Amino acid sequence: MQLKDGEVLESFYGDKKIIQNVNLYRFTSDSILLSRFARAKKGDKVADFCSGSGVVGFHFLCINPCISTLDLFEMQPELAEMSERTAKLNGFDCTVHCTKIQQIGREYDDKFSLVLCNPPYERAGFENEVYERAVCRKEITVTLSEIIESGYRALKFGGRFAIINRADRTAELICLLKKRGLEPKKLQFVTGVSGAKPYLVMVEAVKGGREGIEILSEAVNG
Repeated sequence: MQLKDGEVLESFYGDKKIIQNVNLYRFTSDSILLSRFARAKKGDKVADFCSGSGVVGFHFLCINPCISTLDLFEMQPELAEMSERTAKLNGFDCTVHCTKIQQIGREYDDKFSLVLCNPPYERAGFENEVYERAVCRKEITVTLSEIIESGYRALKFGGRFAIINRADRTAELICLLKKRGLEPKKLQFVTGVSGAKPYLVMVEAVKGGREGIEILSEAVNG
């Protein structure tokens, strides 16, 4: 495969390769953590919100070949197009949509049994930063509330929403999920070193689920 300017091939699962661009946002380990955290069920119809280069959805597909369909939703055309070429390179069966999360068509309401999301989760502005990178990390074009609203609409009743965010936004995240009818059922904090202060949190919520949450042991990302 011929790569474009700034592009490189990186390994992300066994012999699988993903196209990255050194001038755009490149995936980090939190994407892999989320794909391992989410539970898979046979026949799942999966959506990856804010998919970037597609690593969350692609890695989830690799470790859970039992899923039925995979749809990636990414607003930046360059990243969406890279995802399509990565899928073709690896023989992944998926559909890539270039759209803002808030603008996902109503034809996708109640369609998915699982939504994965590694969103931009910093609130600060992007002064002195490359815009294309900043929008992947910071809430410039979409808010956490809007992401949760879109996740609720896209999920079937009983569907699961798996999301990762900053640990210091845990209370806000849980409050927004519950307010929108997505009941948190599983939570795991992420640390850099065992016993250290968590810096990320992963939550899986169920649309229309009953109250009751499982707190997992911390995940060490180091």
